[in-house]
Amino acid sequence: MSGTAPAIELKGISKAFGPVQANKDISIRVMPGTIHGIIGENGAGKSTLMSILYGFYKADKGEVFINGTKTEIPDSQAAIAAGIGMVFQHFKLVENFTVVENVILGAEDGAMLTPSIAKARKSLKQLAEEYELNVDPDAKIEDLSVGHQQRVEILKALYRQADILILDEPTGVLTPAEADHLFRILDNLRNEGKTIILITHKLREIMEYTDTVSVMRQGEMTATVKTAETSPEQLAELMVGRKVLLRVDKKPAAPGDVVLSVKDLKVTDGAGVERVKGISFDIRAGEIYGIAGVAGNGQSELMEVLGGMRTGTGTISLNGEPVDLTGKYSDGQSRRARGISHVPEDRHDEGLILDYTAWENTIFGYHRDPKWSSGPLMNNAAIIQEAEAKMQRFDVRPPIPTLKAKSFSGGNQQKIVLAREIEKNPDLLLVGQPTRGVDIGAIEFIHQEIIRLRDEGKAILLVSVELDEIRSLSDRIAVMFDGKIMGERDPETTDERELGLMMAGISEEPDKPAWKAVEENLEAVEHGEAPKHG
Repeated sequence: MSGTAPAIELKGISKAFGPVQANKDISIRVMPGTIHGIIGENGAGKSTLMSILYGFYKADKGEVFINGTKTEIPDSQAAIAAGIGMVFQHFKLVENFTVVENVILGAEDGAMLTPSIAKARKSLKQLAEEYELNVDPDAKIEDLSVGHQQRVEILKALYRQADILILDEPTGVLTPAEADHLFRILDNLRNEGKTIILITHKLREIMEYTDTVSVMRQGEMTATVKTAETSPEQLAELMVGRKVLLRVDKKPAAPGDVVLSVKDLKVTDGAGVERVKGISFDIRAGEIYGIAGVAGNGQSELMEVLGGMRTGTGTISLNGEPVDLTGKYSDGQSRRARGISHVPEDRHDEGLILDYTAWENTIFGYHRDPKWSSGPLMNNAAIIQEAEAKMQRFDVRPPIPTLKAKSFSGGNQQKIVLAREIEKNPDLLLVGQPTRGVDIGAIEFIHQEIIRLRDEGKAILLVSVELDEIRSLSDRIAVMFDGKIMGERDPETTDERELGLMMAGISEEPDKPAWKAVEENLEAVEHGEAPKHG
């Protein structure tokens, strides 16, 4: 192998955006027929580096070599011609086109599409058999599950004869079984001599599936090591620059009285589709009730109803007193007045106003509190002083309350939202995707704050697509699928496989392989059939 040229070699790559140096003199070698992981915190420069390799950006300086040959990549067409394919975190598919139409889009053989489609059909069949990339070529993208859409992106790259595949956070929206199937596909591709670059923040994926891993920090490459010769703890320290506690350190819960009681809750969206289908559960003081599930299975609608952002039917009570679900007598303002704090799933759309300052964002929803106002006037000086104290307590960097929210990184924006909601000392904290897009160091802090609130006797409803997070934080776990609760599990006795099957609508483990059962269940849902529960 020592005489083999790297599939990719980057030498001295630098890229700046104004005063921000995104990449600083980066060099990296990726050997052919390997899965090479790249990890780093938000803003470490991973996406910029891959965008240079795929022709989206032009490096200020440095050289790119493909299979030992210096190669200019001014745009994505040049990258494709060089045998590079990229599967983005947010898929680049035309939703009302079929699979085969998406595959040939931009790679047609001429003005007449019929020959191109016939050629693509034949190629798709071969690729599906070779790499377990089964997908109906005539299905519309909008009718496919996220896992199947991802396969289409991989098929697009392989149809264009890519030998090098870049995947950006590929498992962020997949069930565990779908993720297992994806990595089986990647393993098949590696065995066929393809080269895979895997960008992920999940250390478990790095440790299980990569051959080599490179770590980036603040625009620089800090280390490249063989995966078998490192550990999650070492990689985390290389990413952050200090030791990081990867496990959640907590004592057993001591649940008290019921704080939130939900009975037969139903939620219908604006199109008349029932998103939450008669669910019931209780949460007690001093416990974290985690809800796992793939995004889009009713968790968002549940959180919005509880937070006063959406109406529903059924019965909800807080500390034994009923909560209005019609929106006539209750909204987010009245929910907060009753002791419900809400950290929404999407901090940009629902948690912050990015063009407002940090101090203004720290009181949104609580701005009518007499503490901050005197008649029609706000006591801005007091609010700014309190905001600075909150930012210090929650380690928001930089701790400057007069900066606009958009000036902070994703992790620090999340801390601003958490500071606002947690510091109100709520009876019930609704927290959705608390560490989405957050650096590993900030994840450690956020988890500690959630546990602290639980230990102070607060009730917490946690919604997360990250199973590691759900299992490590929760005292009880419920799994939602298709608007229903599939069941509850004890985090001490369940495992990722069981939860993953429930996330795909399967309540009992079938005799067939888990990934196959999940695939059949998702296909049934896509075609309008009843899910095959159990």
